[in-house]
Amino acid sequence: QVQLVESGGGLVQAGGSLRLSCAASGRTSSRYVMGWFRQAPGKERECVVSITWSGSSTYYVDSVKGRFTISRGNVKNTVYLQMNSLKPEDTAIYYCAADQWEVRPGRDPLYWGQGTQVTGSS
Repeated sequence: QVQLVESGGGLVQAGGSLRLSCAASGRTSSRYVMGWFRQAPGKERECVVSITWSGSSTYYVDSVKGRFTISRGNVKNTVYLQMNSLKPEDTAIYYCAADQWEVRPGRDPLYWGQGTQVTGSS
């Protein structure tokens, strides 16, 4: 089993920045693709970003390209999501995700974090 612990959510004015962190613990000997989903009120959960184990490949949903950046920490099973130029429409609960194969739209990953609220106020 793998536990994902997120931190860094909060309230920020539109145009501001936040940095989310996610650390995996437990069975971390395996190599995991990691990423972030988000779910806004009344909307379906969507895959926002993901990064491969090596960090060589990333995915970004169109709505966050150029504003969000996912990166790996020095400890490989740690990822960060730098969110710049936040918009009110970025308001959602953000969930860290991990899977041994893929983190992408249309596929539920093996492991989920508990979620952290991000609110971009107008």
